[in-house]
Amino acid sequence: MACFIKEVFPTLVMMRMRVEVKKLTDKEIVLKLHGEDHTLGNLVAKLALRHPNVTMAAYQIEHPLEGSPVIRIVTDGNREALEVLKEVLREAIDYVDAVIQEIEKKVLPEVRRSS
Repeated sequence: MACFIKEVFPTLVMMRMRVEVKKLTDKEIVLKLHGEDHTLGNLVAKLALRHPNVTMAAYQIEHPLEGSPVIRIVTDGNREALEVLKEVLREAIDYVDAVIQEIEKKVLPEVRRSS
């Protein structure tokens, strides 16, 4: 399964994130993001809920001492769960890029003026 993750999510491997695929079918994917927390779990689940082919998306922290989120995405069957997850992750990257651009456009000039 680790080789599969490297092919599908090379960026996550570069970040040294350990992803455990707990379940993968055409309509459902369940994965655990080791070493992450509510931040990434919540972002992925919320963005997945906005996808038109997603019928259910959520995350949970199985144990508070461990803290790694388990994300579950279920589709309506018109799109494979893995493809939907890839789209959701691309949307998350686009969202973060937009935040960075806004910071560079609005905050950095203000910081430079005050220096």
